[in-house]
Amino acid sequence: MQSSTMASSDETLSSIASRCCKRVYIGTAVLPKPLFLHDHQDDKGIPCATISTVEQHQIPDPATTPTHELPQYTQTILSEFNSIVIEHHLKWSPLVHTLPGPISQSSPPTMHLGKYDFSHVDAMVDFAIQHNLHIKGHVLVWHVTSPPFLEEMSPTQVREAVKRHIFTTMSYFKGRIKMWDVVNESLASDGTLVENVFYRKMGPDYIDQCFRWAHEADPDAFLIYNDNKVERCGAATDGCDGHNNKAPIQAKADGFYYLLKDLVGKGVPIHGAGMQAHFSAGGTMHQRPPTPAMIKRQIRRIGELGLKVNISEMDVRISKLPASACDELKSAAQTQIYQDILSAALSEPAFDGIWLWGFADRHTWVKNFYYDDAPLIFDEKYQKKESYFGVHNALKTLCPGGRVGEMSGGESAQCFLEQDVDENGNNWGEMWMQPEPDEVGNEQKRDDTTKEGQPDWLLPDAN
Repeated sequence: MQSSTMASSDETLSSIASRCCKRVYIGTAVLPKPLFLHDHQDDKGIPCATISTVEQHQIPDPATTPTHELPQYTQTILSEFNSIVIEHHLKWSPLVHTLPGPISQSSPPTMHLGKYDFSHVDAMVDFAIQHNLHIKGHVLVWHVTSPPFLEEMSPTQVREAVKRHIFTTMSYFKGRIKMWDVVNESLASDGTLVENVFYRKMGPDYIDQCFRWAHEADPDAFLIYNDNKVERCGAATDGCDGHNNKAPIQAKADGFYYLLKDLVGKGVPIHGAGMQAHFSAGGTMHQRPPTPAMIKRQIRRIGELGLKVNISEMDVRISKLPASACDELKSAAQTQIYQDILSAALSEPAFDGIWLWGFADRHTWVKNFYYDDAPLIFDEKYQKKESYFGVHNALKTLCPGGRVGEMSGGESAQCFLEQDVDENGNNWGEMWMQPEPDEVGNEQKRDDTTKEGQPDWLLPDAN
């Protein structure tokens, strides 16, 4: 595998994106605490700030604070990205239940519908606008982060609450947030709808209705359906339909496509699809990374529906590679996934953006929800990793002089843009890709609780 490092280039990701032959969002999820506080201002060093809050007086005035006085986290965002997505604080439960305002650590949770705290999001959105960053709202309807009092409501009350929430949130940010993830992770691992609180209270057409309400609330907004583990489109020899041994999570990818096709066919106002791309280099079964060719085929068939496609939450975990894997191999695996997956995605006309789920290993949700890892493109000290240059090189494939879809291995690897195996029988990623288990035990099959609403990233065999 050739090294992707281009040490002589000081060009940032956002500056490369500005030279691409089409508009490309290069964004990151952001959190308020590291955005507004220097790391040393927090006695714990802000090791992971996913659900953290800040006091109102700690938020700097974006119009008057010089860039060089901002935290390094913030300076990196302004240098490298042209877009942000609100990682946590715009979800329904944080707005009304778990992180109520005004911004104060002493405020107790509220069970009252209609009490919204937009303070954290206001500050992040105002900051982004001041610095000419595009903003994506995440997310209006997701059962995992919805207030628990929905379970106690009647179907009519839930329907009214969901509509009120969509109109309240979108109307408040109308003209400031212009693209939204409307519904998130509604699919179970088998590709059917999760029987979550919205499905049970509102019926299987709740997704249609949420998009229609979102369009009513802001007719100019770009509306997106977002989901996880939906990136692959079959093995190269098997097309895109049906389950096969090389694509053990094909059912969910197909369910994603057919859900989108159904929405478009019914005239539902939907404009884009987000594929999360939370990958584990050492993963098997439902955690196995897709190949570039699988990604490309999935984007292509969704694009043929008339939708735009983005990679919405990308990170690449490496700690579950075998203990025998050296740091160099882990870095090479992570870099190849970032570069080749993004190069393949960018080669499709329907693809319009990349959002990373954080950018520095110092602030990653993985440490809260999984284990210690280093899944992002900057290290704990905000230094560029090898994987940064993987993203860098992928973006350059769409710039003047670049080669669309160029893979990290050079000319001999170019076949992996369209197929999973080269003419010599070598698989993409074979230096680090782990073999699938010979057989899936009955206990593991029974442990799939995604149909009842558990996220598939919490399945017990996750690695």
